[in-house]
Amino acid sequence: MKRFLPFLICVFGIIHSTNVNAQETLPFVPHGKIVRIQQFPSQFVTARNVDIWLPDGYNPASKYAVLYMHDGQMLYDTSTTWNHQAWDIDDIATELMRTKKVANFIVVGIWNNGSTRHSDYFPQEPYTSLSRSEKDTISAQLQRLGRTKQSFEPTSDNYLKFIVEELKPHIDSAYSVYTNPSRTFICGSSMGGLISLYALCKYPDIFGGAACLSTHWIGTFTDTNNPFPQAFIDYFGRNLPDPRTHRVYLDCGDQTLDALYPKWQKKMDVQLVNRGYTETNWMTKYFPGDDHSERSWKKRLHLPVQFLFGNEQH
Repeated sequence: MKRFLPFLICVFGIIHSTNVNAQETLPFVPHGKIVRIQQFPSQFVTARNVDIWLPDGYNPASKYAVLYMHDGQMLYDTSTTWNHQAWDIDDIATELMRTKKVANFIVVGIWNNGSTRHSDYFPQEPYTSLSRSEKDTISAQLQRLGRTKQSFEPTSDNYLKFIVEELKPHIDSAYSVYTNPSRTFICGSSMGGLISLYALCKYPDIFGGAACLSTHWIGTFTDTNNPFPQAFIDYFGRNLPDPRTHRVYLDCGDQTLDALYPKWQKKMDVQLVNRGYTETNWMTKYFPGDDHSERSWKKRLHLPVQFLFGNEQH
């Protein structure tokens, strides 16, 4: 654990403390345009910005698929992010659409809200299946790195209600998009990967696929004496949606925080096989040498985007 500590403090501490900066700064994108919903109100979660990317030539007379992405302030523009890294989803999407490798789509970038990020993204049902002592263990692990000050309680069910019951209806009415699950996908990295997969399991009638990069299977910041990974594996095995109508992309590197993921990823892969997923509806990729950063996720983002939106098989 000690060898990860400086990295964890850097990555998670700075995201936690600075992700609400630049509230008024609209990201610069060389392709398409950004439409910001400032502080989208919700009865379920704290208000947060939503940055919607529309591709070049967006035409209300046409229909577009939708990609919902977490940590929305990290998606588009390195000049507005805390670490001067970004996914550059606008560049990747533009090139894939230009070369006809994917269907046309828009991106809905949902900002995290700093202090609530971990509780918003932590899958709630697997957590509630734990014993009181197991929950106390998780709380203690998160308290040590400042993720919570009190006893930890996930709020991810409300976060997903915000997306499904408030944000998605707005997107569906304000933009010319397909509303069916076969053209509605969700994506994130780290805790964002965890909540994306949880969303697919909770709302298979809303999301037809999930892309989960460097998924933070451990939930806290250690896999020693940590009951959560096994609880999520069990939940995952019971609640994976029908492989005939859903798609799952998973990946991880093996450096920095990603070094903790491969053994758990392999256990998740077994669950997918047991559920009947094959190469037509599931992809897991391992990237030796890749670390836990937007730089790494940007490098391979074209793979899940093409996997979800390509081949016109939806």
